[in-house]
Amino acid sequence: MKKQTQCVHSGTSMDPATGGINTPIYTSSAYRYLDSDGPPYPRYFNTPNQEAVIQKLCVLEQAEDGILFSSGMAAISTAILSLVGAGDHVILQDELYGGTYALVTHQFERLGIRYSFVPKSVDAIEEAITAETKLILIETPTNPLLGIIDIEQVAELASKRSINTMIDNTFASPINQNPLKYGIDIVVHSGTKYIGGHSDICCGAVLTRKEIVEPIKLTAMDLGGSLNATTCALVERSLKTLHLRVTRQSENALAIASRLHEHDKIERVFYPGLPSHPDHRIAATQMSGFGGMVSFNLADSAGLSLDFLRRLELIVPALSLGGIESTICAPAQTSHKKMSQEARERIGVTDRLLRLSVGIEHHDDLLDDLFQALG
Repeated sequence: MKKQTQCVHSGTSMDPATGGINTPIYTSSAYRYLDSDGPPYPRYFNTPNQEAVIQKLCVLEQAEDGILFSSGMAAISTAILSLVGAGDHVILQDELYGGTYALVTHQFERLGIRYSFVPKSVDAIEEAITAETKLILIETPTNPLLGIIDIEQVAELASKRSINTMIDNTFASPINQNPLKYGIDIVVHSGTKYIGGHSDICCGAVLTRKEIVEPIKLTAMDLGGSLNATTCALVERSLKTLHLRVTRQSENALAIASRLHEHDKIERVFYPGLPSHPDHRIAATQMSGFGGMVSFNLADSAGLSLDFLRRLELIVPALSLGGIESTICAPAQTSHKKMSQEARERIGVTDRLLRLSVGIEHHDDLLDDLFQALG
């Protein structure tokens, strides 16, 4: 089936009792256990509503199995801590989500895990590999600068050395990019963003092969980052419109990035769909769409970024991203605030950088708002 159809139909478990065409919401946290090989239990990640969502995500990401979590950070932290321990070494891009950066810098040293942050480059990753390297973690497109790295090259490099690879695929979503088909071992999502898509759900997911899922699930049961049935049902409902939403958001983002790129009060636009983007060729090879995120630096003539944000009338300055409504934030004060100023400046997250999450509104209305705020 095409992805549009997979979004609607895969994973659905119709109600045999009533004939209802939607997966029922099973609110039980207690199930009969006699004569059972293993009854469902929310913290065991095996309830009907959890499995319905995972089945749909596995089809969309071309994965064998997966686990649904209560947040993106629960997903990525559980996956990492299942695969590495004291004495192991992890390589990470230095351009990545601020929450992941905080996890590494706050917890790894305490746990005896060594790590290296490296530039967004396959060569830099290769140079950082040691005999103790057990995991390589990448993002593409990166948060918030929309950088691109060649997924297949990273996967090939790691495979030759028997190193696991993990990618945060949140910005691309399963609609625009499927890293597993390029050889990546594990895909993680902050489902709070595009998968939920309506700014009202917090969830995360890990998608991979069955043999990798098993140790992650054991750790997940110990840490307990499970999701309740009602929220699972909302996630499943949201996934049915994922292709529609992401396609529209990607179209809008390209139109907005193209116009902002020409504006004299915008110093630079970061969007992989622009031919001027340094990684455009790689993005066009491994992505089917360029996504709904656009970042840009204000020129000095535009004034202070805070003043610009206050002048917006339609686009809302807000945390998070991926919703049907357009939102915007200054990463230095929000998503990447936990990074040191030196670390932010090293990767280009300045006080004049703004990250725009483009919604499904008409792009002309969004451009009108951006232009009037620029003055």
